[in-house]
Amino acid sequence: MPEALQFLLDFVLHVDGHLQTFVQTYGAWVYALLFLVIFVETGVVVMPFLPGDSLLFVVGALCGVGLMSLPLSMGLLIAAAVLGNQTNYAVGRHFGPRVFQWEHSRFFNKRAFEQAHAFYERYGGVTLIAGRFMPFVRTFAPFVAGVAQMTRRRFTFFDVTGAALWVVSLIGAGYLFGNIPWVKHNLTHIVWAMILIPGVIAAYGTWKARRRPSAAVADGLG
Repeated sequence: MPEALQFLLDFVLHVDGHLQTFVQTYGAWVYALLFLVIFVETGVVVMPFLPGDSLLFVVGALCGVGLMSLPLSMGLLIAAAVLGNQTNYAVGRHFGPRVFQWEHSRFFNKRAFEQAHAFYERYGGVTLIAGRFMPFVRTFAPFVAGVAQMTRRRFTFFDVTGAALWVVSLIGAGYLFGNIPWVKHNLTHIVWAMILIPGVIAAYGTWKARRRPSAAVADGLG
């Protein structure tokens, strides 16, 4: 198990070298690998640690030197991101009511459920689009949207929009800047930044959200 974790960490931090080696060894099969990675990261709620952002950036850099096709990469990975979110949403929508089907059970809080549904109907679009750029958030947001019974049409609109913005912007950034010598030399640091900065923002947002109810209670008591 430690060896597997070590390999995963090495793959995340040196995804450029691993991906380039795979392209040179297996050629077009790289598209199947990339589709699988993006689909699993966005579609399987227990796999939020896969290197989505850095992977897309490196794909753009490989497109920039002619090792991969830019339009094919963008189109295929947009499809993977959309289908992954749709799968995650469907799982949440199917199993959420089954888990909380007894209104008077210890696991069901009807008021919290109704608040979650109302939140996702009103702000879920922003959450889904912004969450695409945040590790962990992009994996859990579609699942929670399904549990909260966000309407399928509304979810699909923001799913497709967010996927297109996420994939095109990061692959485009890699295509334009990924082969600049300074960027290539500092790619490990850039990967860490792409993992940590959105994660810190998401953690701060969660902390602020948890403080609001406490502050409201304190104001009420005061």
